[in-house]
Amino acid sequence: MTERAIDLKKGKKVLIAPSILSADPLSIGDSIRALDGEDDWIHVDIMDGHFVPNLSYGPMIVKALRRGFRDKFLDVHLMVEPAEDFIDMFIAAGPDILTVQVEAARHIHRALGAIRASGARPGVCIDPGTSMEMIEPVLHMVDLVLVMTINPGFGGQKFLPETLLKIKSLVRAREVRSLDFLIEADGGVNPQTAKDLSLSGCDVLVAGSAIFEARDPASAARAIRSGADVKWSA
Repeated sequence: MTERAIDLKKGKKVLIAPSILSADPLSIGDSIRALDGEDDWIHVDIMDGHFVPNLSYGPMIVKALRRGFRDKFLDVHLMVEPAEDFIDMFIAAGPDILTVQVEAARHIHRALGAIRASGARPGVCIDPGTSMEMIEPVLHMVDLVLVMTINPGFGGQKFLPETLLKIKSLVRAREVRSLDFLIEADGGVNPQTAKDLSLSGCDVLVAGSAIFEARDPASAARAIRSGADVKWSA
């Protein structure tokens, strides 16, 4: 794995990225602080009520998180259509990674190139029902591939085990092509599925309800990290 990816991983086996979609909207900052450092990244889901059947945040929440948590790594996922129309406004808010849905971009190469040119790290996301062939042409352009392990739009859904095949395919593609993107999974992540994802080769785990709806969010994040602390077998 090259220096670019090592920098993203900070030397850890598997990174934990709590999703603020499941945090108390009246006290997102307090919810993040309650994690007591168990968060490696902060994941922000941006949903437009069009590409996915739900509405969430605009660029102001990313800007506020950047201002309030300057030491946090902001992982922003655009579930909006067309993706190209939203890139500039979110780049201006200050994310570290900006991920676009391959299904929502008219010109995915152009979108990823624009993110890279802005100084942010580009990521591409693929839904459970989308063929891997859709992202193969742009794997060399990204720092992150996000695999949705549920159908996007709402938290608290059940993990789709068939998505593990996508993760294993990405691990093989990364090795064969000598690439260095990280592989992230989002949806239905808990201590047991964290183990399955880690064994398949996942680098970053997004968890929302399993962390923020727990009585002790920091302990819940530690439990997911512990579940993921296994040797890869992909």
